[in-house]
Amino acid sequence: MAASITAEARAQPVQTQAQALADDAVQYAAQFGVTPEEATRRLEAQQASVAATDGIASEFAGRLAGISIEHTPEYRIVVLLTGTEPVATRASGGVPIVFTTGAKATHAQAVDAMRKHLIDLRTDLPNARGAGYDQRTGEVVLLVTRADADKYGLDAIRTRAEQVSGVPVRIAINALNESNLSVDGGGRVEGLNLQTNRRNLCTTAFVVTNGEMSAITTAAHCPDQLTYVDRDGSTVTLPMIGSWGAGYQDVQINGSPDSPSPYFYSNRGAGTLRRLVSWRNVATTRAGEFVCHYGESSGYSCATVELTDYAPPGDLCGGPCSPTWVTVKGPTCIPGDSGGPVFSGEVAFGIAKGVNRSGGGQCLFYYYMSTDYLPTPWRLLVAGPISPR
Repeated sequence: MAASITAEARAQPVQTQAQALADDAVQYAAQFGVTPEEATRRLEAQQASVAATDGIASEFAGRLAGISIEHTPEYRIVVLLTGTEPVATRASGGVPIVFTTGAKATHAQAVDAMRKHLIDLRTDLPNARGAGYDQRTGEVVLLVTRADADKYGLDAIRTRAEQVSGVPVRIAINALNESNLSVDGGGRVEGLNLQTNRRNLCTTAFVVTNGEMSAITTAAHCPDQLTYVDRDGSTVTLPMIGSWGAGYQDVQINGSPDSPSPYFYSNRGAGTLRRLVSWRNVATTRAGEFVCHYGESSGYSCATVELTDYAPPGDLCGGPCSPTWVTVKGPTCIPGDSGGPVFSGEVAFGIAKGVNRSGGGQCLFYYYMSTDYLPTPWRLLVAGPISPR
């Protein structure tokens, strides 16, 4: 949420780094059955290991198929490589880094194939479909409907997809019930949708700056002119500065001159403000990352990254979507969450865009735009000695 734009927000205490991690660790401990102390250790290791895995990605650039984090039966990092030449196990901060070989294509080759051939796959199969990359297995995951699976056969679909793309493909049956997250539901920024003439509700994410002024981000498919509603009921008008919503972006920037500090609500209902100190680039995001999300409808929750380089189906990006989005496992995501922050501790990951739901409406996963794709010259406002991004 936007922070420090009203007197009520300015009165809220800002969490320390230890407090922020402790909150996330409670969620981690519940999901993976470890103590809060072990959960905190793992979350600290998750961030501390980025430099090591970035170095590995550079060292094995010609062979790298994926880097993922495993949480059970032990906490470790797994590096998947093409070829058969083995690499000895390493460690980073006490976390084992295990190398496996035998992948059929590199991460770069798979993503390039998706960029080149997603249109071909959509032409071959009449229904819109999504596709993303699984760094754990080195496969492109193609989401198909049950109707297509029954009509064409899963083996035939996979064989054709591999022929077209030239990379390994795994087929997953999915209702492809996808939409942006802002259709209905509670929210703290609201405005009139000029296409439907209805009031829509969204969530804001992070404070940004262009070097001259501060502003606030949300999703591009939210209403243009927004009213921010704080916890005490006070309101502030946020005029739209710009909106970018095609292909690989879904971000809107609204004026917020009273947001001089890099704060965001990680849990607005509890009045929990955090200080943004850094960010994670999408290139360094690994499958299995434990990230948290705040949305006005679903609240504060955490889960693991599943697919990187995801291309949502249909025309949810002002036309076909690029394979640039990141999916996070459900079930906690509800319409109204759109535009909310995705983070870990005090580190920004992205801005929530859309949701994939089961036939019964349960959230299977949500996906976000990495903060890499903020439009120039806007960048995240961060605290401390770290340069803004």
